[in-house]
Amino acid sequence: MSRIVMKFGGTSVANVERIRNVAAHVKREVDAGNEVAVVVSAMSGATNQLVAWTKEASAIHDAREYDAIVASGEQVTSGLLAIALQAIGVPARSFQGWQIPLRTDAAHGAARIESIDGSALISRMTDGQVPVIAGFQGIGPDERIATLGRGGSDTSAVAVAAAVNADRCDIYTDVDGIYTTDPRIVPQARRLDRIAFEEMLEMASLGAKVMQVRSVEMAMVHKVRVFVRSSFDAPDAIQSGPDGEPLGTLICDEDEIVESQVVTGIAYSKDEAQITLRRVADRPGVAAGVFGPLAEASINVDMIVQTISEDGKTTDITFTLPTADQARAVEILNAKKTEIGFEALNTETDACKVSVIGIGMRSHAGVAAQAFEALAKRGVNIRAITTSEIKISVLIDTAFAELAVRTLHSVYGLDKA
Repeated sequence: MSRIVMKFGGTSVANVERIRNVAAHVKREVDAGNEVAVVVSAMSGATNQLVAWTKEASAIHDAREYDAIVASGEQVTSGLLAIALQAIGVPARSFQGWQIPLRTDAAHGAARIESIDGSALISRMTDGQVPVIAGFQGIGPDERIATLGRGGSDTSAVAVAAAVNADRCDIYTDVDGIYTTDPRIVPQARRLDRIAFEEMLEMASLGAKVMQVRSVEMAMVHKVRVFVRSSFDAPDAIQSGPDGEPLGTLICDEDEIVESQVVTGIAYSKDEAQITLRRVADRPGVAAGVFGPLAEASINVDMIVQTISEDGKTTDITFTLPTADQARAVEILNAKKTEIGFEALNTETDACKVSVIGIGMRSHAGVAAQAFEALAKRGVNIRAITTSEIKISVLIDTAFAELAVRTLHSVYGLDKA
């Protein structure tokens, strides 16, 4: 017998028929003798509709009321799934985040989980009941509903798995695992059997949409084994491979991966904006003056390039950030223009970040050179570069995004079985 947390995303619970299919998946695990808790997202499109209504009511709105509105989507799904499970003989009860309780900080709309008490859930599971938990939400210090940001149900599921000491957390979605890159761009992309937490963290932060970044961070910290699986497989189909593990991709500790490839995958993100501050005074503290206010506004900056002028008196600072944060960043920097001391601010949105990821890069030389040489042969110009032990990212024109992804996927042999 295992203790399992099963999470189902929006496409998996898109309508009542799909919810019945989810109930059948849950019943399969219960009938196998497992203790099961379920975390659900809102039905596909429901959160977008709720957000649209909120903006229609007022473009500027109270974040606490925003949370009260958008959290209702998961409440509906959890109740419907509990009813569907009861209808097929599985004892189930729905729970909202505040009922567990799952406690968060005060950052409404993008709250972080601070604690979760798993004792009540463990008691329910031990008694044979399936808790069906509304994902994406908790309760803040002000005793009001706080949501965890888009994709937050993944984080809810991993947090619940850690709190109840689950043997694994199964993330059911509309794909059957993690691929070496986007199969829509590279049809030869392969599903990975296993991927290390660190690699998945890079993939998620650099454009892969399968899991939310914070959910991977939490899984890595708490050593929660996560399987990414497809909810569109028939509930009565074969659910495990030759090794006895569930079908899909296991996200796990590096120690569980016997032999890693040099490069595991290629990620990309087209939602990149570029900001350049021209002729900034070259003096101590100027970088802090630029990036400090952005950090205070919770704006994540990625690539940073600084070019010193010939006379050494001024510098140009270029950096990238998510397109969604561009307008706020420009407003903040313009408000600090005199304090920072720059002459002009330029912005561009026609940028794409393509990244090569793999824990095997730690022990292999020449990986970056391969990438640069391959892109040069295809006429792809690189605007900026950042590297880490297991990642190389390049900023290029969006028009070359798919060409770059295909080129890099091929040069590292990822399209070969």
